[in-house]
Amino acid sequence: MTRTFEFVHPEFFWILLILPVLIYWLVLKRRKQNAELHISSTAGFQRTNTLWGALKWFLVACRLAAICLIIVALARPRYVDQSTRVKTSKGIDIVIAIDVSASMLARDLKPNRLEALKEVAGRFITNRPNDRVGLVEYAGESYTKTPLTSDKTIVLSALKSIEYNTVIEGGTAIGMGLATAVNRLKDSRAKSKVIILLTDGVNNSGFIDPRTASELAQEFGIKVYTIGLGTNGLALSPVGMRPGGQFQYGNVQVEIDEALLKEIAETTSGMYFRATSNSKLSEIYEEINKLERTEIEEFKYQSYEEGYRPLVLWALGLLLFDFVMRQTWFKSFI
Repeated sequence: MTRTFEFVHPEFFWILLILPVLIYWLVLKRRKQNAELHISSTAGFQRTNTLWGALKWFLVACRLAAICLIIVALARPRYVDQSTRVKTSKGIDIVIAIDVSASMLARDLKPNRLEALKEVAGRFITNRPNDRVGLVEYAGESYTKTPLTSDKTIVLSALKSIEYNTVIEGGTAIGMGLATAVNRLKDSRAKSKVIILLTDGVNNSGFIDPRTASELAQEFGIKVYTIGLGTNGLALSPVGMRPGGQFQYGNVQVEIDEALLKEIAETTSGMYFRATSNSKLSEIYEEINKLERTEIEEFKYQSYEEGYRPLVLWALGLLLFDFVMRQTWFKSFI
């Protein structure tokens, strides 16, 4: 909740400009009301009405102060308390299917394809606070890393832990990765269901055809965005294992089945993207983020605390004091 102060009608402050004129007129009027007596010497007179003269001007000041208070009250000062409530319509359910085959360790993206993907995907997930996100990883087979959840801490932790391993069968089973992602979304009641399928190779493993998986996605109303990851030409990629268990790298021709990825995207009313660098991959995720938006309604509530009433009471008090004093103590002097 925020609290602010404002004047509803600040144009009334222009009236304050006439106060100097009014003061000048009162001074002239007071001088004309005083009688003049010309004598040769004032040595025999004593000033006995100095206090009464000061008090008379005090009454004038009370009236001027009352006028100022009334003008400020007309400007209607008030405090405004504003609170905001955000209502989010049912969000989007998103599953990110990540290829974790050995080729994802290629170094055409820095430090490698998999790490670059994890960094960009992490930012994407963070920027989707109102959506549920799940993770699927696949190579020669696939499994669910994280089911759909709105807890971004869990998803980001799972994403960070994804790495190449020999537990999953080798190869690139695009069809199985897509089918597993579809299985996570088929019972979802979200208004929009999205799969982001990323691979850096061709479908060479698994027992589910990618086209069959894309038809299943279409049947369940799931949109698939496909991303081909890898530079054009040669890329420094793992080609074997050293005796110490480390990968040996060599230049390998990048092969991505772009025709298949485009077909999957077209079948499901999605889009195909090609990421040839870290910056391009980041731009792709930003583009998907713009394409898939969650509707958010913002309601603002305002309450007002009027501040003119005390000013009016003070002004009436000063005017009443002026009236009483003029009808009693100062009646014979004014």
